[in-house]
Amino acid sequence: MSSTSRPSCSSSRLWAAALGVVFAAALVACGGGGGAEPAGGSTPPVTATGSFTSGAISGFGSIIVNGVRFDDSGAQVYDDDGNRRGSDDLKLGAHVEIEASRIDRTGGSGTATVIRYGSEIVGPVTAVNSAASTFTLLGQTVETTSTTVFDDSLAGGLSALTAGLVVEIHAQWDAARGVYVASRIEDKLNATSYKLRGTVANLDTTARTFSIGGAVLNYGTATSVPTTLANGAWVRVNLQTTPSNGQWVVSNFGNESRSRGDHSEAEIKGIITAWTSATQFSVDGLAVDASSATFREGTAGVVLGARVEVEGAIVNGVMVATKVHLEDHSSRGRGEDYELHGTVSALNTTAKTFSLRGLTVSYSANTTWKDGSESQLANGSRVEVKGDLSSDGATLTASRIEFE
Repeated sequence: MSSTSRPSCSSSRLWAAALGVVFAAALVACGGGGGAEPAGGSTPPVTATGSFTSGAISGFGSIIVNGVRFDDSGAQVYDDDGNRRGSDDLKLGAHVEIEASRIDRTGGSGTATVIRYGSEIVGPVTAVNSAASTFTLLGQTVETTSTTVFDDSLAGGLSALTAGLVVEIHAQWDAARGVYVASRIEDKLNATSYKLRGTVANLDTTARTFSIGGAVLNYGTATSVPTTLANGAWVRVNLQTTPSNGQWVVSNFGNESRSRGDHSEAEIKGIITAWTSATQFSVDGLAVDASSATFREGTAGVVLGARVEVEGAIVNGVMVATKVHLEDHSSRGRGEDYELHGTVSALNTTAKTFSLRGLTVSYSANTTWKDGSESQLANGSRVEVKGDLSSDGATLTASRIEFE
C-alpha cells in the first residue's frame, strides 16, 4: 500500500508573522513542520476564518484528528508537493493539517475544507535495533512506539524492516533527543527518489555539501536551492536513489514556507520543537504564545521535547494559546486509541480477523459487540471498530465493534 520537527533552530516551513515582533521572529527560525508545498504544483487555498487542527489521524468515518470527527467529503486534499489528492490517500497515523469550519464541541465534529499531509523521510533501511525499538535510514534515527502504525504490507512491524527495504516515514522530530518519532511506516518499493527533512549542518558552499544528521548531501547539481540555505536551516530535499562517493545527491529542494492564515479556533497536538520558556515555544514548527494560557498540569513539564495539546487561535501566524495540556501517555493503550468506520472485507472467522480501510482488525472473546453479535459479522457489514494496535503495530485489536 502507499500513502500520505523540529530542530531547535530551523528555517521553518511555517513562517510565524509577528505577534510581538521579537517573539515571533525568534520562533520562526526554530522548529520545522511537515506537509508544505514546494515552488511549483498547485497552491492550496487558505481559509481566512474557521478552525485549524494539526495532529495524527486516529480514525476514519470521515477523518478523526485530536478527537474531532471532520467531514472530509468536500475537502481539498494536498500532499507535500502541493498536488491534489483524494481522501483515500489519507492513512491512519499520518500527520495532517486541517482547515475547517468552526468545531461543534458538543458533538465533536467539523467540516474540513483543506487537508494537507506529508511524510518526513523516504529511503532505504540501514539497520534495525529491536531492543531500542529504533531503526536508521539516510543517516537518521527513527523511533517506533506503541502507537506507531505499520502498513499491513509490513506484517510483523519492526521485525518486517530489513536492510535495503525502502520505506516512508510519517513522524515528528524530537529535537531534545535527536530522533524522529514515527506515527506511521509503510513500504515505498516503487520510490523513484528519496526524501529527507532535517536541519542543515556543516554547510560548505564551495564543495556545495551539507549534513543532515549522519548523512552528507551534495547539492552541486540541485535545482531550487533556497537563498536561506544556512547552518541551522530546516530543509526538505529530494534525493537521487544512488549515492555518489558516500554522499547523497540532492535533486531539488522543497519550499518549506507557507502562511497558515488566521483562524479564530485552533488545536494542535505534537512535540515542542523549539523552546524559549513555558509561555514561548513552538510545536512542530508553529510558534505558540502561551502568556495568557491556563496550564492544567502546571508549567514545569512544558519543555523541549514535551508532548502537548494546545488550544487557542492563530493570529498573524502565531498560535495564541488559551489552554496548554501535557499529553498523558498513561491514557494510551486502554483499548480505544483508534477508531475505524467502514465495510468489512477479507473476513476470516477461523483467525478472527478482517480488513477495514486497509488495516487488519483482530477480534476475540474480549471484544464487546453492539447492535449485533460476532455471528452476524460478514463481508460487506458496515461497522465501527475501536481498539488499540497490536504489539507489532500492524493489526488493530478490537475492544468494541458496533454494527452500523
